[in-house]
Amino acid sequence: MANDRLEELRFSGETAERLDKFLVASLPDFSRSRLQALIKDGRVLINGVPAHKAGQVLDRSAVVQVHIPPPSPTDLIPEEIPLQIVFEDENLIVVNKLAGMVVHPAAGHTTGTLVHAALGHAPDIYGIGGEQRPGVVHRLDKDTSGLILLAKNDAAHHWLQDQFRLRKVEKVYLALVDGRPPTPSGRIEASVGRDTKQRKQMAIVPPGKGRPASSEYHTLEQFAQQTLLDVKPITGRTHQIRLHLAFIGCPVVGDTIYGHR
Repeated sequence: MANDRLEELRFSGETAERLDKFLVASLPDFSRSRLQALIKDGRVLINGVPAHKAGQVLDRSAVVQVHIPPPSPTDLIPEEIPLQIVFEDENLIVVNKLAGMVVHPAAGHTTGTLVHAALGHAPDIYGIGGEQRPGVVHRLDKDTSGLILLAKNDAAHHWLQDQFRLRKVEKVYLALVDGRPPTPSGRIEASVGRDTKQRKQMAIVPPGKGRPASSEYHTLEQFAQQTLLDVKPITGRTHQIRLHLAFIGCPVVGDTIYGHR
């Protein structure tokens, strides 16, 4: 498991919980069947001991380690897609990703991604950080625009990943939301986990049922029915900002999943 990616999770629930339920809530990018396969293959450890079944019960303060094997390589074909390059040197490319573009290939998006465009611009990044997501250090949602960092060599990729892991990178988002927040500035603390009814969506969940999440916001401008905020995610959970803003009654304008229906 030398090349595996390690996810270390701490169970802090007030009551005991099944391992598979905890993993589904904590690792939303993985299906229940994929997680069960990892358990079966001995890639999930509880307090350093391989888990013996998906229904194993976690006691409070248990440390769960998940060893995630690298994905099977696929053929990535460079595509000549225009990119808005903000900065580039021998180590790094900074791209302004437009809304509507997917960062890397995934189910339903096998062409036309930022990765395909980046390979068309800089073919030498192939294999940097892995064959599935060459150069990619972090992601943005498909419908979110903003700056994406792409590493051009392994040293830069490792260094940039460390900066994100150590939370030395400050990310700031502009969000136009419906309504007005309860205070002009504030901090939102609400755990994020998989929606139990809509498995492809996330949800705000009780503490201990998902992963802790924190966001800070500040009002930039108020309009008749909307507010422009800058938002800083302290943690980086899937759909965190959209969920947190909806949680305080101010969903992102146009958000058809977590906003007004």
